[in-house]
Amino acid sequence: MSKLDQVLAEQREYIAKREKSYREQALKLNPWICGRCCREFTRSNLSELTVHHVDHNHDNNPSDGSNWELLCIYCHDEEHTKYENLVRYGSTADSKSEPATHNPFADLKAKMESKA
Repeated sequence: MSKLDQVLAEQREYIAKREKSYREQALKLNPWICGRCCREFTRSNLSELTVHHVDHNHDNNPSDGSNWELLCIYCHDEEHTKYENLVRYGSTADSKSEPATHNPFADLKAKMESKA
């Protein structure tokens, strides 16, 4: 086997292995659009489109893509920040906050008339 044949065989093996990776599978299954901000991607900026694991488990890679969503690098960072905050501080969905009752402009007309 010549050096060129060996290099080509290694390249074919590398491409086949990469195409089996979850990123390549996700890019084949889904349109190249961010799932949050709807930014569209082309081959020239495809490196800015990431695969987000919905359940945050990078070992959960079903071949149907049900645990993947394509997000741009900015939305992906935001999604992980939200998850880290959830882990750190817990959910705020159950807590109800009362609406604000303070009115800074209460009696403004009367105060302005008294100064005149």
